[in-house]
Amino acid sequence: SGFGMILRCLAHQMPCAVVQFIKGAWDTGERRLIEANFSDLCQFHAMGEGFTWETQDRSRDIAAAQKGWEKAKELILDPLIQFVLLDEINIALRYDYLDIAEVVRFLRDEKPPLTHVCLTGRNAKEELIEIADLATEITLLKHPFRSGIKAQKGVEF
Repeated sequence: SGFGMILRCLAHQMPCAVVQFIKGAWDTGERRLIEANFSDLCQFHAMGEGFTWETQDRSRDIAAAQKGWEKAKELILDPLIQFVLLDEINIALRYDYLDIAEVVRFLRDEKPPLTHVCLTGRNAKEELIEIADLATEITLLKHPFRSGIKAQKGVEF
């Protein structure tokens, strides 16, 4: 749904940005589409090192998440950018790669009032839900990964 919001911004010619916290160098459909067709309106920053079970290096995961958060703050404070998608930041927060208090403080106290920020990923922390204007939850009912099917092009990336 976060990328749906990016598409709506693009349709309205609103400058926007994406910071991906987990997928990193993956060749994702979202990244391909945005970089090939909308780079004039949407910045795309893949900052992650991959899924945590792939890297097996907590210190690198933390460093990548912190680098992503620094980029996110820069984009959020940019007066030209109207919408910033923080893709899978909730995973980085769940694993304590980022300090939840710092994220909440920045979003509450420093985010410009008319800049929209969307944070995605399962298990959003209660502190984020409390300060959010809108919070939704997508519930997983069934996933092919549970049957041994690896991530599929066009479905997961």
